[in-house]
Amino acid sequence: MKKSILFLLLLSILLIFFACENDKIKPGFSKTGTAKKISDLINIIKVESQEIIQMYEAVGTIRPLTESVIESQVSAQVITVSCVPGTTVTKGQLLIVLDARRLTAQLKQAKEGLAVAKNHLTQTYKSMDEAKAGLDQAKAAYNRTKKLFESDIVPSQKLEIDKAGFLQAKARYEKSQEAEPSSKASIRQAQEIIKEAQIALGYSRITSPATGVVAQRMIDPGDLAAPGKPLLIIQTSGALRLEGNVREGLINRVILGNEYQVKIETTGKTVPARIDEIVPYADPTTRTFLVKASLPDTPGIYPGMFGRLLIPVEKEKTLLIPLKAVIRVGQLELVYVKNDDTWQSVYIKTGKRFGEKIEVLAGLSGNETIGYK
Repeated sequence: MKKSILFLLLLSILLIFFACENDKIKPGFSKTGTAKKISDLINIIKVESQEIIQMYEAVGTIRPLTESVIESQVSAQVITVSCVPGTTVTKGQLLIVLDARRLTAQLKQAKEGLAVAKNHLTQTYKSMDEAKAGLDQAKAAYNRTKKLFESDIVPSQKLEIDKAGFLQAKARYEKSQEAEPSSKASIRQAQEIIKEAQIALGYSRITSPATGVVAQRMIDPGDLAAPGKPLLIIQTSGALRLEGNVREGLINRVILGNEYQVKIETTGKTVPARIDEIVPYADPTTRTFLVKASLPDTPGIYPGMFGRLLIPVEKEKTLLIPLKAVIRVGQLELVYVKNDDTWQSVYIKTGKRFGEKIEVLAGLSGNETIGYK
């Protein structure tokens, strides 16, 4: 039993070894490859080693260059929302209407308070006029009695009575004057309350701060809008940029203002981008720096899409052949290599694509002549 288990174990190791050996594609002609005549192939080139630049791909997300986050300044229920994501809006356009009943009631109360303050000032002026009239009458009576007293016509008791009346009238007038600043202050306070209520009521109608496109909508009719809670995000310019994370070991290779290539995975496009900003702070979790690169106006690219910032790292030599020269049969790749007067198929393994050419990792050693239609 032990010998059987040992035999099966050794057999498994040998099978794995031979399988790994078969995965390695060595330069040379395939034993099972088919031969073609030279006249069958039109394009003939010689495989030579070429120098390429290895790229580091910093993954990132496409975001608007500028955007506005719309929030409410008051707490109120949402009545209507007149836009959806993708809607083009202009500056000052009405976007959201909030329930303004409570704010309208506050404004009405503030106006009533102003009316009361103005009425109080009117009563104050009336009291001042009455006190002034009483003061003038008491003063005239006192002056008349004073002259009569000097002529020994009235007794001193009458003079004292009129003098006391004059002093009392003067005190009442001065007291009525003191109420005037307080009444005016009440009016000013009521006017400020009205202004605040009018501003708050204006917040019930939320408009667009600039011309742009609605990127996100986070509110619906019936929801509660509150200060600090985002309602809409508006992309206020058509320009986009890639925000990518570059590892700290390569951040010195990224130069502010220089152009680098950005690969958009979804569209398969590679576009130039200029580095606008390098955040001088490394994320302690990922050990990466945030880099922002502005993108040109390219159709088919939208905020939130995935992209890669290509950063040149180092140069190395490799074999490059035309992409059209590679023949794919299932998962196998082969090319036709010149062998005397015929073309022999050779299995190869390819790597990265560089435009219309592709890297050959195994199967060719260089200096071969290949052909393709």
